[in-house]
Amino acid sequence: MNPKDPQNPSGPAKIRGLTVKIDRDLCIGAATCSAVASKTFGLDEHSKAIILDTAGQDPDEQVIEAAKSCPVLAIIIQNEKGERIFPV
Repeated sequence: MNPKDPQNPSGPAKIRGLTVKIDRDLCIGAATCSAVASKTFGLDEHSKAIILDTAGQDPDEQVIEAAKSCPVLAIIIQNEKGERIFPV
């Protein structure tokens, strides 16, 4: 399990037209994101969500559903225009 950006494992990261960022202060390691979009999200050694180097393999809808599954809304997604699409 390798992060997309080892310097910024929780993003922000571009995944096609989406920009995804995980707020590490909010993340509680519930791992629902990785259960929903296992190619995009994983947990690091601190049980914090990271964005994986395989992130482009999950469809956009699945990435957004993974963000919605987070019990503490730690995953922030913006569209190409920089507008927040989740959480709103």
